[in-house]
Amino acid sequence: MAGGAREVLTLQLGHFAGFVGAHWWNQQDAALGRATDAKEPPGELCPDVLYRTGRTLHGQETYTPRLILMDLKGSLSSLKEEGGLYRDKQLDAAIAWQGKLTTHKEELYPKNPYLHDFMSAEGVLSSDGVWRVKSIPNDKGPPPLTMSANPKPLIPTEDSIRVWSDFLRVHLHPRSICMIQKYNHDGEAGRLEAFGQGESVLKEPKYQEELEDRLHFYVEECDYLQGFQILCDLHDGFSGVGAKAAEMLQDEYSGRGIITWGLLPGPYRHGEAQRNIYRLLNTAFGLMHLTAHSSLVCPLSLDGSLGLRPEPPVNFPYLRYDATLPFHCSAILATALDTFTAPYRLCSSPVSMVQLADMLSFCGKKVVTAGATIPFPLAPGQSLPDSLMQLGGVTPWTPLSACGDPSGTRCFAQSVVLRGIDRACHTSQLTPGTPPPSPLHTCTTGEEVLAQYLQQQPRVMSSSHLLLTPCRVAPPYPHLFSSCSLQGMVPDGSMKGAAVESIPVFGALCSSSSLHRTLEALAGDLTKLDLRRWASFMDAGVEHDDVAELLQELRSLAQCYQDGDSLVDS
Repeated sequence: MAGGAREVLTLQLGHFAGFVGAHWWNQQDAALGRATDAKEPPGELCPDVLYRTGRTLHGQETYTPRLILMDLKGSLSSLKEEGGLYRDKQLDAAIAWQGKLTTHKEELYPKNPYLHDFMSAEGVLSSDGVWRVKSIPNDKGPPPLTMSANPKPLIPTEDSIRVWSDFLRVHLHPRSICMIQKYNHDGEAGRLEAFGQGESVLKEPKYQEELEDRLHFYVEECDYLQGFQILCDLHDGFSGVGAKAAEMLQDEYSGRGIITWGLLPGPYRHGEAQRNIYRLLNTAFGLMHLTAHSSLVCPLSLDGSLGLRPEPPVNFPYLRYDATLPFHCSAILATALDTFTAPYRLCSSPVSMVQLADMLSFCGKKVVTAGATIPFPLAPGQSLPDSLMQLGGVTPWTPLSACGDPSGTRCFAQSVVLRGIDRACHTSQLTPGTPPPSPLHTCTTGEEVLAQYLQQQPRVMSSSHLLLTPCRVAPPYPHLFSSCSLQGMVPDGSMKGAAVESIPVFGALCSSSSLHRTLEALAGDLTKLDLRRWASFMDAGVEHDDVAELLQELRSLAQCYQDGDSLVDS
């Protein structure tokens, strides 16, 4: 739609999805704050795709994520379920009541020290404890976190992070948070741990009507809704919540894009048999049901395997992270997600969600893999052709879909985004008369360089985008960069501990033959299970016939990714 945002509504389902989402929205918020930076071109990514404007009851303008999130009782810490932007109308009604009034006040969680410092630095916490919304400037973003009055960046420590709301720096609309009160986030009892439990949540009129009401609120104010992106935990009962939510969206909003990001936290823990088996079953059921109701599904994890065989977490040459910390893992996945989703968030010549899904999911391949180079290794003085030549012809991305090593597999179609490379570095600056080291060095634009590089992979349908806008990694993004400059450049020397503000990222979504191996292995693990030992999972709403049907569907989907020359061209 020319001249207008093609809106996207985001659903965040689960606690790890909350971690990824918190980093994701923090990165969007940081990008808004830099929209007037003279070093960056304004308007490459359209924030109105993800954000909505509104007004508080006092007439103050707000700019909040177009978001619905679901989590369990006890997962919000000090964050209020109704948010902090709008005063509760029920509370106003109670205050207006002249009769006898009894107040029951629940004990509050202590506020995370990082959030307290952040609010104080931003000047939005008033003496009465109420969030005061400042006027939104033309660039719609807050000032950067590093301010003259507070020159030291505010970064939470890993041991201070209990839940995702401990480091969320973005205001949420009162319609965003939907709590599932019948299950507990903490403790061993009353957990949402099985697919069937999650499905049953959205079969209950209370939660079904609440979700539908919130969907209608956001959708009806959109001028041109292009679709929904679902961030959904796959390892626990939220896989069932996501499956039912995707089914609702498909039934009610036919023709809109539904892109689902199936999220899995860090590696398996040895000695936790039940949790590992449940993770396997939830992942398998979630993948298949989400695939049935989504335009595109992409599992995202830093683990090396979707199955029961433990694999070490993936390695990034320029990152040092702890795979057992959701705060670290979710930051990396959010950075990749911010890059993968760029094509349908562009201001000019955007690719719609439906178009992106159609390009990647031909021949029934609705599951894709993801990979990213974080940060993209460009040393000072290097050009983009130089850096791509160093990567070589092999797949340059670190795999992010727990599908094992992609080497030796075939890519059928891919969507590639390279962002954050200065325009001056896009092409080679060879001295006249110097023979070009490669065909890439003869290209006259950065887009031509990237397209030429991707052509090294034969018989691959490729869509590529080259953006000047880098990925923001401002606080509270964790210190993960082992050797990077302020702008994410990778120097020859060491700059360990440097405060990195933004980084270039190279990311790709790929329909890959590696999924044949992965899905077959998943089915193989399931056939070895003695389901009588896991009656508690079955009692949550899954029948033996459902498992048999799941195995058949897994193997049928796996065949779609079998490498061969008999594939139908799209």
